[in-house]
Amino acid sequence: MLFLEKYNNKKNIRFKSFEFALNEAKKRNHKILVETGVARGKVKFIFFSKINWKDGMSTMIFSDYARHQMGELNSCDISSRNVKNAKKFTKKNNDFINFFVDDSLSFLNNFTKEIDFLYLDSLDGQFEGASLHQLKEIQIAIKNLKPGSLVLLDDKGSKTKLSIDYMLNNHFHLINETNEQVLFSYKTA
Repeated sequence: MLFLEKYNNKKNIRFKSFEFALNEAKKRNHKILVETGVARGKVKFIFFSKINWKDGMSTMIFSDYARHQMGELNSCDISSRNVKNAKKFTKKNNDFINFFVDDSLSFLNNFTKEIDFLYLDSLDGQFEGASLHQLKEIQIAIKNLKPGSLVLLDDKGSKTKLSIDYMLNNHFHLINETNEQVLFSYKTA
């Protein structure tokens, strides 16, 4: 997947994790991606947003994957401003993305498609309740997962305190871990 190389920026500390996860997704022929929390970039001069590599720019990466695999990315954020910025960053992949402005718990509760690849990155880890929020996300989304689905958790440590234990006790297998993220496979040995 040569398109990934354009995201191999020295400031993108999540690149190796994304690369591993998407190569695994490709091996499993995953087409339906769901992301909670969009890549919002950073604001310059009050109204102009630019790429923030430290944030990982997941929406750009996942939308490129969806385009290359003829799949779809379903991306949700509670902030309409964040969604607007993400749309700017991904305009070339517009046909492969569905954006939703909603709380991630509500979005996941109402999402009816089977999920191949789930990325949980809503509610930044420094906020109180972030761990409980991520736990609730996976508890809701599990209804849409199938054997072999991948779940990538962001902000390891600050958000994953509750979700990792829950997943290990509910048919998930850890297959990759970095300082920032943890990747699980659902119902596979």
